[in-house]
Amino acid sequence: MNNIPESDWDKPIETQLYIDGDIRLASTNEVYAVHNPARPEELVGHAASATIDDVDLAVAAAHKAFPDWAALSYAERADYLNRIADHLVSDEDDVKYRSRLFCREHGKILKETLLEMERLGDRFRLSASYAERLAADEIIPGPPFDTIVTRQPRGVAALIVPWNWPLSILGAKLPQALMAGNTVVVKPAENSTLAPTLTLLKIASLLPPGVVNVITGSSEKIGDSLTTHPLVRFINFTGSVRVGKHVMSMASKNLTPVTLELGGNDAALVLEDAELDEAAFMRMYKGTFMSSGQICMALKRLYVHRSRYDEVIEQLTALCESMVVGDGLLGATDMGPVNNSRQLQVVTDMIAEARAAGAEVKECGQVPDQALYAGGYFQKPTLVYNPDKRLRVVCEEQFGPLLPIMPFDTEGEAVAYANDSNFGLCSSVWTQDRERAVKLARQIEAGYTYINAHGPTAQDSRAPFGGFRDSGIGRNLGYDGIIQFQEQHSISAPAHWLL
Repeated sequence: MNNIPESDWDKPIETQLYIDGDIRLASTNEVYAVHNPARPEELVGHAASATIDDVDLAVAAAHKAFPDWAALSYAERADYLNRIADHLVSDEDDVKYRSRLFCREHGKILKETLLEMERLGDRFRLSASYAERLAADEIIPGPPFDTIVTRQPRGVAALIVPWNWPLSILGAKLPQALMAGNTVVVKPAENSTLAPTLTLLKIASLLPPGVVNVITGSSEKIGDSLTTHPLVRFINFTGSVRVGKHVMSMASKNLTPVTLELGGNDAALVLEDAELDEAAFMRMYKGTFMSSGQICMALKRLYVHRSRYDEVIEQLTALCESMVVGDGLLGATDMGPVNNSRQLQVVTDMIAEARAAGAEVKECGQVPDQALYAGGYFQKPTLVYNPDKRLRVVCEEQFGPLLPIMPFDTEGEAVAYANDSNFGLCSSVWTQDRERAVKLARQIEAGYTYINAHGPTAQDSRAPFGGFRDSGIGRNLGYDGIIQFQEQHSISAPAHWLL
């Protein structure tokens, strides 16, 4: 337990670095402030601002711990992961405290922070469940040779986590890296540091020193020193395309392999036979506006068969109008603020451009506290009806509570619209015809296609997750998400000698 009485849960806290089993200040004692995006004047806490020297210490600690951790069997590492999963939720008050802190520093509504807390433990258990499969080598009998194909952990893995879904995304990297036999240095995002750091401390407390190390601070200050460190043998980054390309450039200096899970501009295709009842529209809403739309796999372009277009406009607009926008700590709130002023500006600029181009823009939702709304980083759920396809709201990732809705006439046209993007992360097909759904899904250039749903609540964590083109390189989650942290190793001998 964090030992903070409930009466003090909303007081500012300070988190530190975690290196080689010790909680420590940054080498310069510097910290940076974290504020509440619903109330930007409210200080949530301070986090340690790491230096290049701190990065060196963290990587060195992970490198030192690697041989002993890698020497454990998969079953032994699975036991650690299962105990961590239990530990993460063993103290109900601690879970509530970290969830509330997460809500205050991020802005997303409280029930979504609780969802992330639960999902993190589930992903540790899932990675542990692959122990037996991972332990099985591939056997290739001769002639001409007997060969065993096995895998080895890479070494120190740098895990770089974004601000939008930091705990859920941490669960797509950390247990997989550990299960594969790697030690890690984790860098949380500056805008979501406090609750993730406390959560990482709970995880690390059950592991040998140096297996998990945590550095916090400015990416501009320490990012390159982490991604170019000669002892870092693998980088797993989630974030923007721009930063992802920079990470890849830095990694190339040491030929360090990378997994990049970048942005998305996910298309949904609603066919004329789609079952659009109340539950379907709620799934559509959540797939779009969960976490104020700040999700890489959110629905970002909605294409609707012309015969159902007016119906979708009417029903989805009505649903958006009913949503309450405000402080995520309040039980009645359906949508909190955008996380930061920079991202809010991106969204409002897209809205302004669409309006200036003559598109019909509908800002929806209920705002019970106008003063709060005006002072925070808020944007109501906003729909843009049939905008020009050259506008930014269609061509670019909004990463906020903003959705363009456009009609189509034929399946071929719909698939062409969906594929007309530099991104290729996720997509969805809405139809009652299973054969038609799979046929269309196979034509969409995306790493994941949902059927009659979209987004995090429709995600199967057993399946590999990642995208095409600007959406990234490699895959997280599932069995594939573990073996990406390993190198293949072939062992051969003359036929009938080895096997």
